[in-house]
Amino acid sequence: MSKLFQPLYLPNGTVIPNRIAKAAMEENLADADHAPGPVLTRLYRSWAEGGAGLIITGNVMVDRHALTGPAGVVLEDDAHLPRFEAWAAACRSQGAQAWLQINHPGRQLMASMGQPALGPSAIPVNIPGLSKLFAQPVALEAGQIEQLIQRYLNTALLAERAGFSGVQIHAAHGYLFSQFLSPLSNRRSDDWGGSLENRARILLRTVEAVRAQVAPQFSVAVKLNSADFQRGGFEAGDAAEVVRMLGSRGVDLVELSGGSYESPAMQGQTRDGSTLAREAYFLEFAERIAEVASMPIMVTGGVRRRAVAERAVEQGVAMVGMATALAIEPSLPARWRAGEDIAVQPVVVSWKNKALAAAATQAVMKKQLLLLGRGKPTHAGTSPLLALLGSQIKLRLQARRYRRWVASKG
Repeated sequence: MSKLFQPLYLPNGTVIPNRIAKAAMEENLADADHAPGPVLTRLYRSWAEGGAGLIITGNVMVDRHALTGPAGVVLEDDAHLPRFEAWAAACRSQGAQAWLQINHPGRQLMASMGQPALGPSAIPVNIPGLSKLFAQPVALEAGQIEQLIQRYLNTALLAERAGFSGVQIHAAHGYLFSQFLSPLSNRRSDDWGGSLENRARILLRTVEAVRAQVAPQFSVAVKLNSADFQRGGFEAGDAAEVVRMLGSRGVDLVELSGGSYESPAMQGQTRDGSTLAREAYFLEFAERIAEVASMPIMVTGGVRRRAVAERAVEQGVAMVGMATALAIEPSLPARWRAGEDIAVQPVVVSWKNKALAAAATQAVMKKQLLLLGRGKPTHAGTSPLLALLGSQIKLRLQARRYRRWVASKG
């Protein structure tokens, strides 16, 4: 049997039935209570039936005042826990492990959300022509950082109660923990800034808090940037050192990705002038870091062919994460296992403005998620321009509903 379809044994004894993971994608498909409703549950059942061994949810927010986008899922109390139980059950219905990705946007908070943005330092998102779309951040006080750690712990404990088999703490893609790790966005001079050890402190403390209170068989994973892909930012050597730090803290798996809103390397585009291959574009970083890691390493970014996935696991990467390919063809793992040598063609938006191109690509992918969630076939040939325009209109309406909802909650 191909190594791609052999089980993976995690440090805590958990077994993932194969080496293909459905990596996280932001869906913006929460119900009116910002909980998982029938659309999300149906979407995730399609991935479970498609044969992925590990299913990681799109980011679930630890604070209702801080969402990466409108119609995002929030888990901060047990008010709607039965809906999370149904979501977890759908993910695990065919034997896959199911991990809830937990996150906070930090400074990457859209101004339309009407909430204050918090970050390690008061440094705003800088995207030429689009910076005004983001709220001006305020630097977190030390007490607020401690409260945030408790929020992550609270959400992890609720995820365990709901029946998820693990959590993935998001420290990539320019969100809060990634902002702490990067010297470009963390200019603090206290215990939470300066040296890499200080910049990693909030992540390490959160991992320790979660690992100490969940059951041993409940998996604790981290999503980490291999690099920011911005000059002067978080680099591959930093990533390797953080992975080493995580090794002594009971982390069961580290997923490597890269980039941020400012440099969307996770979509194959960067801002520092480097070029990324169209497929498996973080594999080289992952192979290097796997050599020094004490836990399994997962790589996500651009994989869409079985041969590339197999090469990754043969060269030391334990898991292959797939996102956009499974948004277009959710049954790809099962079809590969059955011997079909099929590939998913990438969605390529070749616009000059990389930020707009990234937004259009994301809009096309979100359209596919909505179709799957409604039980309909996907259509990757959707016009990027029409998808982007439709997405922007929808986001405005969703943001308006979100502002009313959060105001009603206090």
